[in-house]
Amino acid sequence: MIRIIIAEDQRMLRGALGSLLNMEDDIEVIEEVGNGEEAYNTVINLEPDVCLLDIEMPIKSGLEVAEDLMRIGSPSKIIILTTFARPGYFKRAVNAGVHGYVLKDGSSDELAEAIRNVMKGKREYAPELVFGSLQGDNPLTEREKEVLRLVAEGKTAKEISQELYLSSGTVRNYISEAINKLNVKNRIEAIAVAKEKGWM
Repeated sequence: MIRIIIAEDQRMLRGALGSLLNMEDDIEVIEEVGNGEEAYNTVINLEPDVCLLDIEMPIKSGLEVAEDLMRIGSPSKIIILTTFARPGYFKRAVNAGVHGYVLKDGSSDELAEAIRNVMKGKREYAPELVFGSLQGDNPLTEREKEVLRLVAEGKTAKEISQELYLSSGTVRNYISEAINKLNVKNRIEAIAVAKEKGWM
């Protein structure tokens, strides 16, 4: 029996997924959780064979949970289950070493098959994600991403300069570099593009 946990913040979807997967003869859903922190703790405590992780969850994202679990060498297999076909997310998941990355719009039969394949040692990646990831790498440097993230939080150039120990001019340079690289008109558009592509 393949023991799995489901981490998904939408209760209805979580319950539906659990019910459908429990109908499979060889799969048992042993726990369902609604945020990233619960997901991490549950995997540590129950050591399921497979953990299905949604990406966008409260407290910790699915990607952060996956990275943390891989860092400590968790034996559980990780499958990211998401509605977001974003190349940046996919790349980060692959770098974290996840065993599968599948889209939610597939059928429960396909998901069950992906779980079985992962248990056999295969990697399960949705084809459109693999193709999307070839469409272009993140052009932003770590510092540019960090500055954009702080701008997205509503911080001013002065506040960012204090937080990162940079001059205000340097912060403005990072922002304008990011705007140029993303080929947009202003910082709002830069943040929108970077988020949409999963680059920050």
